[in-house]
Amino acid sequence: MGVVGVIPARLQSTRLPRKLLLAETGKPLIQYVWEAASRSKSLDRVLVATDSEEIADVVRGFGGDVEMTGEHPSGTDRIAEVIRRRPDLGDIVVNLQGDEPELSPELVETLVKALLDHSTAEMSTLGTPLSDKHHLDSPSVVKIARGRDGRALYFSRLPIPYVRDGLPEGAAVPWLQHLGLYAYRRDFLLWLATLPPSPLEQLEKLEQLRALEAGARIQVAVVRQPSVGIDTPEDYARFVERQQAKTA
Repeated sequence: MGVVGVIPARLQSTRLPRKLLLAETGKPLIQYVWEAASRSKSLDRVLVATDSEEIADVVRGFGGDVEMTGEHPSGTDRIAEVIRRRPDLGDIVVNLQGDEPELSPELVETLVKALLDHSTAEMSTLGTPLSDKHHLDSPSVVKIARGRDGRALYFSRLPIPYVRDGLPEGAAVPWLQHLGLYAYRRDFLLWLATLPPSPLEQLEKLEQLRALEAGARIQVAVVRQPSVGIDTPEDYARFVERQQAKTA
């Protein structure tokens, strides 16, 4: 059973244009993700899926594998195009975010294990305990409600579960922040990509709700180390500072 990691990559982004190619640290942002994923023991192969020749040239320049695609509304659709025409790539497909340069290889391993350990799950993802009030209230930070068996019950931009009467003394933090990494069984991914956007997905603007509304089981593994995405110029500036501090 092969496991392939795919980084869907598009050139333009709303809040930080051309962010995957930003290279103030000496190498492009997407290279950090490719290198981190390549260190994961769970992945047999890592490749970038893109419709941008400019991104493709940069990836080939640092020795990465590239699959060209057409234009797509989501990363899932972009990955599905590659997997549909390349059945040799593997039975498990990992969706890696190109804007998370500090991705831990161990997170990928936990993600894949969560899917392999639960034969009834069609896909898996990650969550991390969330206690910061600002992040809890922020609609840009996605929250997960999770069952006792680790199955995802719902994803929302609102704080879920809602604690009506306050937390009991000594109670564990009930909130989980969603980390945008996914592992799919190949056949399920290809089927999911054929479905139209679902009502809840369109309301929350959360693609994973399409799978839940279709009746899929999404297994959620809890980790302690959150991944950090780069969405704004400020995010990237802080990343550059962290990298410079490492080499100082």
